[in-house]
Amino acid sequence: MSIAIHESVRSTGPALPAGRGALSSEVVELLGGSRPDADAPSPVTLAAVAEADPYGVDLHLALYTCYELHYRGFSGVDPEWEWDPGLLGLRRHLEERFRSALDVDIAPIGPDDDVDREMSEMSVEPIDGTGPSYFLRDEGTWTQMREYLAVRSLYHLKEADPHAWAIPRLTGRSKAAFVAVEFDEYGGGRGDRMHQQLFADLMDAAGLDSTYLGYLDRAPAQALVTVNLMSMIGLHRALRGASVGHLAATEITSSPGSRRLAEAMDRLGAPAACAAFYREHVEADAVHEQVMRTDVVGDLITHEPDLHDDVLFGMRAFDLVEGRLADHMMESWQRGDAAIDID
Repeated sequence: MSIAIHESVRSTGPALPAGRGALSSEVVELLGGSRPDADAPSPVTLAAVAEADPYGVDLHLALYTCYELHYRGFSGVDPEWEWDPGLLGLRRHLEERFRSALDVDIAPIGPDDDVDREMSEMSVEPIDGTGPSYFLRDEGTWTQMREYLAVRSLYHLKEADPHAWAIPRLTGRSKAAFVAVEFDEYGGGRGDRMHQQLFADLMDAAGLDSTYLGYLDRAPAQALVTVNLMSMIGLHRALRGASVGHLAATEITSSPGSRRLAEAMDRLGAPAACAAFYREHVEADAVHEQVMRTDVVGDLITHEPDLHDDVLFGMRAFDLVEGRLADHMMESWQRGDAAIDID
């Protein structure tokens, strides 16, 4: 890569993960400074990207590691890597591989598709629904609940951060309302009420590692994908509509799912801090849903109608990757396996 590593590297922060394949090992080795710099991805690396599973753990750990430079960085890694042209070039190829798969797997958006109608449909909860929150509410074990929490920690310990990138890309009413939602996510100005902190408290109460990125090395690919989607659409201004759509889908589906998980915590006799996190989301996200639907999405599309399809893309991408993660957890438990190693 083209950067010259400076002497003032980070001495705090999470450690670099271990590589889990050729691509992620390449990125980790670069950031660790254990190989010569290169001006651009090599032909061998580009060939590996082209052949990689677009939803696989190797590609997504590589991408996650690149994105993390825009968040808290890594201990021992020079912050200047964040804007290194060569690393950004590699990240672009990783993103293109991922984005191409999303374009194939997400239902095409037609002229009759409507964001408001799709948000209404998303808000309807099936009585006999399936998925982790239903399973954990009705019959899941405490061990399976702890696995669920470990899997979700990759997002919840940075909750609201990926969507915050959209704020400077919005204007007017949609911007103000978006900020209001994020303000609640950040605890209304109180550090102890930030949703990130509430989840860390939950992890501690559940006897899990509450360290930021504590489960990155063990996270399944499907969990990495959910966070990488948020980072990708948040960091690209051209995808700001998708970021808004993703947050809208998150808020619409959060309240009922959180209610089921709070009920699961009660059934399992979990510590109070565990249920508290989800009860906070039952109340807050029911309000956020209405704000997102009317004041953010509605206003954005009124003033920038060309973003309509991007908002829909963000909603459908959310549904796709969250569904894949839910399937991973349910299939693991049905086989009698762990969804993630928490020992």
